[in-house]
Amino acid sequence: MKTRSLVFGLFLLAGCAREPAPGEREVPSVPASDLPGHGTLNQDGTPKEGPRLLPVEVYIQFYLDVFGGLSPLGAETLARGKDGALFDTWRDYLASLGMPDYEKDIARVGQTNAMMLASFERVGVSLCDRAIERDLRGATLDKRTVFAFEPTKAAPTEAEFAARFDVLHRTFLGYPAALAETPRTKRFFDLYNATVARHTAKGAAPSTFTPTEAGWAAVCYGLVRHPELHTY
Repeated sequence: MKTRSLVFGLFLLAGCAREPAPGEREVPSVPASDLPGHGTLNQDGTPKEGPRLLPVEVYIQFYLDVFGGLSPLGAETLARGKDGALFDTWRDYLASLGMPDYEKDIARVGQTNAMMLASFERVGVSLCDRAIERDLRGATLDKRTVFAFEPTKAAPTEAEFAARFDVLHRTFLGYPAALAETPRTKRFFDLYNATVARHTAKGAAPSTFTPTEAGWAAVCYGLVRHPELHTY
């Protein structure tokens, strides 16, 4: 029965594929570009709306997660550090981050502004510095949440830097650095080397970071302040 069905199906296909009979008009195929209105169409690529921020709670939760699954108080304590020089308190930043303050009758900010971006950047930079101290100095590789790699003992080659930078790029921006539209790895490699050079130059200002730590901190600053992280 299956053989009969197969033969019958082939027979039908052969009949459908026959040549047109004498007197029959063959309808030629027409490319879509030849149809009226289907030619080259101009594409409007102008931005319809300026870059915007997501709700502030999204960014705060991201910071809490990426810097070790912290509580808000834990993040505040981590960012302040022992000297308290890098960060004040969440209360000092909530209004500038766009959150409402009902005690002062301040409503939630409805539009993205420069103050919000600057505040997010300050919080991120503070946490980057503390992540250097926690990850590169005090934590084993399996417990690192930001700098989840081992720095090279000598100055990294571009390939060695690229592998480590990709870890940070995936953490902050969510995709491989090789897929970035710009030569991002090269630019950050130059940033890293320039920062290390400033910290090793004769007469350089004292720093709590080693040149290598300062280089990776600068890379972290660049990613945590990147427009792809904050706006869409």
